[in-house]
Amino acid sequence: MAHQYFEDNHTLEHDYQTISFNYLDQTLSFQTDSGVFSRDAIDFGSRTLLGALDDCRVITNQDKKILDVGCGYGAMGLSLAKTHPNQEFHLVDISERALELAKQNAQKNAIENVSIYTSDGYDQVTETDFNHVISNPPIRAGKKVVHRIIEEAYNHLVSNGTLTIVIQKKQGAPSAKKKMTQIFGNVEELTRNKGYWILQSVKTNDDIL
Repeated sequence: MAHQYFEDNHTLEHDYQTISFNYLDQTLSFQTDSGVFSRDAIDFGSRTLLGALDDCRVITNQDKKILDVGCGYGAMGLSLAKTHPNQEFHLVDISERALELAKQNAQKNAIENVSIYTSDGYDQVTETDFNHVISNPPIRAGKKVVHRIIEEAYNHLVSNGTLTIVIQKKQGAPSAKKKMTQIFGNVEELTRNKGYWILQSVKTNDDIL
């Protein structure tokens, strides 16, 4: 039976490689391995989400805490932490292999403003005062998992906090958009690029929940 990147793949044989990524004038080096998502290069969806966060100035100096759900080896969360050193970042994933890589990549890139730990979605995320939750959700895990990431983000955000996700149209973007509207009472398309939608909802005082 083939292993999936959203599972705990610690029993797979290792096949390490190193890739580089330029973001906001910073060059980061990431070690990847077999059994993790997008091991050969930072995937287009993650790059599109990072670009949208920058273009729309989502993360400001007034923000304190950001949570990356399904962080993998740290492509998005560590890139943001490196370029926003005054903010606190939490990176979580279900895969121990991916998390070990993320921890190594934090050290490799001299990133100290991060907490990296195991969590199936938000199960082990005890803090509820995040300014932003971001996610490139594991589409292959199924619609239920993706919608859970959307639903449970709400209770981990401060007022006016945001949830921002990237998802392809053909892999459920319209459904995710509908779910975000249901949970938050609002949703905005920050951008579309080659079939990828960057969707953002804000936790406001007028939310449905």
